[in-house]
Amino acid sequence: MAQANENVIFIDDKEIKESDMTDQQKYLARQVQDLMNKRSRLEFELHQIVTALNEFKKDLVQTTKEVAKEVLKESKPSKEK
Repeated sequence: MAQANENVIFIDDKEIKESDMTDQQKYLARQVQDLMNKRSRLEFELHQIVTALNEFKKDLVQTTKEVAKEVLKESKPSKEK
């Protein structure tokens, strides 16, 4: 008899209880679950990286525009006679 809180997996909409799996199937199921967890974590971290990268790019562009304005301002001839 299966335990009340027994782990199950679904393959092609069919529920398979851990107690019905071979050792190899249990191992493969753990591998799949671990890799799915890693993928989720990496997707989460990638979102953070992309967001931070976009902000740094935006800041870089902004500072280069500010420097360009200063250079242009300094290179204008004065109107003094």
